[in-house]
Amino acid sequence: MVSIIMPSYNCGKYVEETIRCVQAQTYKNWEIVFVDDCSTDDTIRIVNMLREQDKRIRLYQNRGNMGAAVARNHALQEAKGRWIAFLDSDDLWEPTKLEKQVRFMEANGYAFSYTCYEEVDENGISYGVEVRGPQSITKRGMYAYCWPGCLTVMYDSERIGLIQIANIRKNNDYAMWLKAIEKADCYLLDVCLAKYRIRSGSISNHSYTTMIKWHYRLFKEAMGLGLVASVIFTVLNLLFGTYKKIVYRNKVKKQQEMKIQNCPPQIGNNSLGICEIEKQTECLTSWLMAA
Repeated sequence: MVSIIMPSYNCGKYVEETIRCVQAQTYKNWEIVFVDDCSTDDTIRIVNMLREQDKRIRLYQNRGNMGAAVARNHALQEAKGRWIAFLDSDDLWEPTKLEKQVRFMEANGYAFSYTCYEEVDENGISYGVEVRGPQSITKRGMYAYCWPGCLTVMYDSERIGLIQIANIRKNNDYAMWLKAIEKADCYLLDVCLAKYRIRSGSISNHSYTTMIKWHYRLFKEAMGLGLVASVIFTVLNLLFGTYKKIVYRNKVKKQQEMKIQNCPPQIGNNSLGICEIEKQTECLTSWLMAA
């Protein structure tokens, strides 16, 4: 069974569409573990209506507004499935998402995977942009940047175990992947199977100064790294974030024309791909991880 971790706060405008996209999955053996973080809109009313019709939807409510990290921790504790997937209550999946990803992981013996996704606006209208990432991500690669989109990730709880993260308000999904990568590398199913809704107030709309603070707190407070390592990994995340926008965030037409290789397409005549970057930073990163 797939347990779908779905935290929510004031997503009444989108939550029904999100749950309906799960109900439309061709893979039927799933449960939604829905944790509401003290919403003040009609989220609870809508979810209650849907769960009366579908017992695979399980609803839990936080006593106060505690943040997504607490909500995800609670949902992970309640999850009953072998496979753990993640879907925020305003995002969407293609109908074959679960079926294709479970098959991909079982066929290859993978414990941790992600897929490509499409960017849409608040009304669900496509921007014509698909986002992908490296074919495989090691521990070094995951610390360098948060490559997977949260709505695309799936892992095998029998091999990864129960993940619980520190109570940080931002980048808590990244904290989960840093926990999971300790147990298994992460692999890309290079198919667009999800739609990420970009809303006003999202992280992508915040300043670099704000993002620097969030990343530093992730490494220093949530992951317990030292000052120097936290600063360096924060800088690496900013650099690789720019790299991802150039190489992995593509217009749909351009994406379809790309030839998929073991290493990603190069930037113009620049031969410095992600594989070469990892090789050049291997010694530094290994030292930081051991520090």
